[in-house]
Amino acid sequence: MLRPLAILRALGWFLLVLAATMLVPVLWGLARGTGGWLPLVQGAALTAFVGAGLALAGRYAARDLQQREALLLVVLVWFAASAFGGLPFLFSPHFTGFTDTFFETASGFTTTGASILPNVEVLDEPIQFWRHFTHWIGGMGIVLLVIAILPVVGHGGMLLYRAEFSGARSDRLKPRIAETAMALWKIYVALSIAEFVLLRVAGLSPFDAICHTFATLGTGGFSTRAASVGGFRNPAAEWIIAVFMFLSGMSFIQHYRLFRERQWRSVLGDYEIRAFALLVALATTAIAVSLVWQSGFGVERAVRGAAFQVSSIITTTGFASEDYEQWTPLTHVLLLLLMYIGGCTGSTAGGIKVSRAVLLGRVVSREMKRIVERRGVFAIRLGGEAIPEGTVQSVLNLVYLALLVNAVGMVLLAATGVDVLTSITAVVACMFNIGPGLGLVGPAEHYGHLPALAKWVLSVAMIAGRLEFYTLIVVLTPTFWRR
Repeated sequence: MLRPLAILRALGWFLLVLAATMLVPVLWGLARGTGGWLPLVQGAALTAFVGAGLALAGRYAARDLQQREALLLVVLVWFAASAFGGLPFLFSPHFTGFTDTFFETASGFTTTGASILPNVEVLDEPIQFWRHFTHWIGGMGIVLLVIAILPVVGHGGMLLYRAEFSGARSDRLKPRIAETAMALWKIYVALSIAEFVLLRVAGLSPFDAICHTFATLGTGGFSTRAASVGGFRNPAAEWIIAVFMFLSGMSFIQHYRLFRERQWRSVLGDYEIRAFALLVALATTAIAVSLVWQSGFGVERAVRGAAFQVSSIITTTGFASEDYEQWTPLTHVLLLLLMYIGGCTGSTAGGIKVSRAVLLGRVVSREMKRIVERRGVFAIRLGGEAIPEGTVQSVLNLVYLALLVNAVGMVLLAATGVDVLTSITAVVACMFNIGPGLGLVGPAEHYGHLPALAKWVLSVAMIAGRLEFYTLIVVLTPTFWRR
């Protein structure tokens, strides 16, 4: 049986933390002497007021959460974060209504990077800072952040951790879940500092460097330029961002083992990381050859553009160094395939994840063997371990749910009058948290012109994809609400 007060109490504390994070861009604005921070103060005040009310209403409720309560709470947190996190945008003069602010904020927290703004340069620095900061917070996970700093849910923390963070299902670094969360955040912060310093050395301003660091480590894709990273015309910055996008597409569990525990052989021998690196290398080579051969690019430009765009798409970051919609059809197909695959399990990237793609390949291979040898018994092995049939079935179910959300989303967008190419790629780009697609939502376009219903469909698709479909969809089933 669900306990509403326990859920509201925890949700209230999440909102209080969210309100506190809104003050970070205010401090940035005050330190830089820029205006435009008042909407953030207004948004933080209203969010804190509601959060305090919910926390007080449930102050006597139990702290430990049950399985169903944890699932519902995670879904409520992501929708509440998108609604309340958009208040600074709503109070600013550059957004037209709640639909647009919810879409922009959901895109930020889910690290999708799809924007309704045709010209992001008009935003004040503090609002622009908050827009990118949502990427950084959402990349590692809103719930994971609060678990790391506030013991608000007792022993229910592990349930929340598993509901939000895909790498938690089989790996725990520390005995206590809060310690695991803090360990992951320390690695996240260290990589962020390293990228910021390198981007400053490459010539980016402090503001551009920190905003693009937030967007890169969170694999988000928001940029301070309408032309994205390509607007800087800075090859060194493109290479730096490409490298850190690749690192962000790796599991942060493996980062911890690599940088803190020095388990180099274990990490480099991990089948998922090797498959991820091989995919990036093959796709980069194929696209670079296509650009040199069919588009007349110079070798350095072709390799840099291919490496950057492949890292951007497979990690579902969504940055663009060039308008790849003008590239050859072969590159479009390859990039579209990479959108579906995504990064490694336990990374900030979206997509089906490399490990699951490899597992699906092994499932197909096993079925072919069974056709030839009907009496044979074939186990699926990954990394030297036999994969339980329950895990195989779970992955197949996930793929089915992804295809279902994809199909429903495309039908709904087409029903609003959106053309076929835009409908297909917009849904894929949002449900796998990539950002730019093709057609009317290409890398040189935006989502602001889409109908309101299409924006709501895509907003829900972003959150569903960020929670890997199960968590959101199971809450919508009648079974979940039965006593």
